[in-house]
Amino acid sequence: MELKLKKPLAFFDLETTGINISADRIVEISILKVLPNAEEQVYTKRINPLMPIPAESSMFHGIYDEDIIDAPTFQAISQEVADFIGDADLAGYNSNKFDIPMLMEEFLRSGADFSLENRVFVDVQNIFHQMEQRTLKAAYKFYCNESLENAHSAEADVRATYEVLKAQLTKYEGAVYEDKHGKQSVPVVNDVEALSDFTNMTKPVDFAGRIVYNEDGVEVINFGKHKGRPVTEVFDVEPSYYAWMQNGDFPLYTKKCLEIIWNRHRSAKKAAKSTEPIHAAEDKKQAKKEFQKQENKSQATAITNDMLASLKNKFG
Repeated sequence: MELKLKKPLAFFDLETTGINISADRIVEISILKVLPNAEEQVYTKRINPLMPIPAESSMFHGIYDEDIIDAPTFQAISQEVADFIGDADLAGYNSNKFDIPMLMEEFLRSGADFSLENRVFVDVQNIFHQMEQRTLKAAYKFYCNESLENAHSAEADVRATYEVLKAQLTKYEGAVYEDKHGKQSVPVVNDVEALSDFTNMTKPVDFAGRIVYNEDGVEVINFGKHKGRPVTEVFDVEPSYYAWMQNGDFPLYTKKCLEIIWNRHRSAKKAAKSTEPIHAAEDKKQAKKEFQKQENKSQATAITNDMLASLKNKFG
């Protein structure tokens, strides 16, 4: 179905150095502007963000530092981008939460003349989420082709969940899944441990997602100013953070997990500290022993020389 437009509608997408609206930068922008007469105009540009592109971001969008070393900065093309969009309304996928705020940060930073006033915004992802709801009732209808009676009754819901899982195993048998890094696998198999791995892809430590495991299996903070930092590292640079979380409005299990990490970290530091004097004493003892060995060797050599001299004088 063709769009009925009263004014141009600009679909746009951004590739960036990361997902922090205020700290990260755009490395590529592409705009597809559709006019009321269905004419399409395209604008795509690589951008030098003036900062290194993290490896995980490059693996996601395929743009590396060497690809944009000679590209213009957003400052240099900001007005060009603003002029191309013109008075068009804006559309995208997850654009209301990410792309529009990120684009506006860049516009404001560069001083370009661009305003969101007198525009409307269409987020295609929101249509998808609203119309294809991810509820148990919707899942039961989709996978089992039946209507869920007595929805939100505990027994009805738990039995529906069981039926949905069996239907998923049938539907996705042999189905290939590709993750954000392009790695392919067949994750939906009739094995509980494999299903657990697939359904816990964020690898939470506390299940509330406040603390998660990173790719190296290290517990990291997953929110706020320390997001992505190892928990033990945060303890070292800001010891009061532990007390703040323990006294804050966090789930009890999150606090329990935090306490386990805290105690383990303290024990490790205490053990490391207690072994320092032992190591120092051992090093000192070894050094003394080595010195004595060299001294004895020197004395032995001197005695041997004296003996040789004496023998030479006595016997010629």
